Amino acid sequence: MSTDDMGRLHFLEASGTPYDVGVQLGRFGAEIAHRHLVVRHAWASVMAFRDDRRVAIMRRMVEERFPAYWLELHGLAHGLGLPLDEVFLWNCRGDVWAMAPDGCTTVQLPGDVPVIAHNEDGDPGLRGHCALAHVRPRDGKAFAAFVYPASIPGHTFAVTEAGLVQTVNNIRSRDTGTGLPRMLLGRALLDCATLDEAVKLLETSKRAGAFHMTLAQRGDPHLLSIEFTHSGCTAITIDEPRLHANHLVHPGRSEEPQVVTGSSRSRQQRGDAIMAGSRSEMHLDPLSALWDKGDPVLPILREQPDDPDQENTLATAVFHVGATSLQWQVYDRAGADPRFAFDDALTPS
Repeated sequence: MSTDDMGRLHFLEASGTPYDVGVQLGRFGAEIAHRHLVVRHAWASVMAFRDDRRVAIMRRMVEERFPAYWLELHGLAHGLGLPLDEVFLWNCRGDVWAMAPDGCTTVQLPGDVPVIAHNEDGDPGLRGHCALAHVRPRDGKAFAAFVYPASIPGHTFAVTEAGLVQTVNNIRSRDTGTGLPRMLLGRALLDCATLDEAVKLLETSKRAGAFHMTLAQRGDPHLLSIEFTHSGCTAITIDEPRLHANHLVHPGRSEEPQVVTGSSRSRQQRGDAIMAGSRSEMHLDPLSALWDKGDPVLPILREQPDDPDQENTLATAVFHVGATSLQWQVYDRAGADPRFAFDDALTPS
C-alpha cells in the first residue's frame, strides 16, 4: 500500500452538465483508481455484490428519482475509464457492505456562531490523490466538497452556495435494505436550499443504508445532528458540545444492529470526555479535539500505518457558521497552517 505522507490536498474546478462534471471528477481520480483502488480488498469485497438483487433496484431508483446524478455517475465512469456498473456499485458500497472503508469524526459546537469541525478519515493510500472540488453544475447549486477518486461528492464534507454546511460520518449498519443509496442522498442534499428541506429529504426518502450528518446553514442558528438508517431517521438540535464518531448514538437508533469498531468506540469515548470537560470550561478549540492523541492505541487523529480499520485522517475542516458569513479552513496536515481558507466563498481567499 502506498502512503504518500508528503502528498497534499488538491483544489479542483469542475463545471458544466452533470455528465461533464462527472467526467472531470473521473479524470482527476483515474490514475490512482487503476493503480491502487481497484486492486484493493475493499473494491473486491464490494464487487462481490454485483448480482445482489438490491443493486438493480437501487440503480432503477436513482435513474428515476435523481436523473442528473445518474448522468454524473455516467460521466464519472467515463472519466475513470471503468465500467458504469462497477462505479455505481462502488458508490453503493456502504449500502451493501457494512465494513466499507470510510471513517470520520465530527465536533459539534453550538452557540451564537455554531462551529462544525470534521476529520475526514479514509484509505491512507489515497493521501495526495483527493481534492477539494469546486463544482458548478449547469443546473443545480454550486458547492465545494472533499472528493475521493471514483466517488461522487456529498459523503464527506461540503459547503454549498446556499450557505449549507454538511459533514458526513460512516455508519456500519447491519439493517440495510432496498432504497436510495446513502451517497446519492448525500449528493442530493447539496442541492437543498434550507435545513428544513435537507431534513425532509432524508426523512421522507426510502433509504438503503445509514449515515450520520451534521448540518448547519449561514443565517440559521440551528446545529443539527442527523442519524438515518434503512428503517428510520432522527434529527436532533445540538444544544451542548458534542462529538460523533462512526456508530449510532441517538436515542432510539443506538440499539439498532450495527458494527462498532474498536477505533469508533475509542474515538467516541475519548471525544465524550473532551466534550464534558469543555462544557465546564465554556470553551473548546475544535482542532485540539480532532488532533487529540489521548488514547495512544486508537486516537482521534488517525496516523498509524497499521490502523485496524485501514483509515487515516486525510483532511480536517473547521466551519464557523454565522448569521451573515461563513468562514472555513481545510487542513491536510495536523498542526500546520490551513491548506485552504475560505471567507464566505467556495474558492480559497
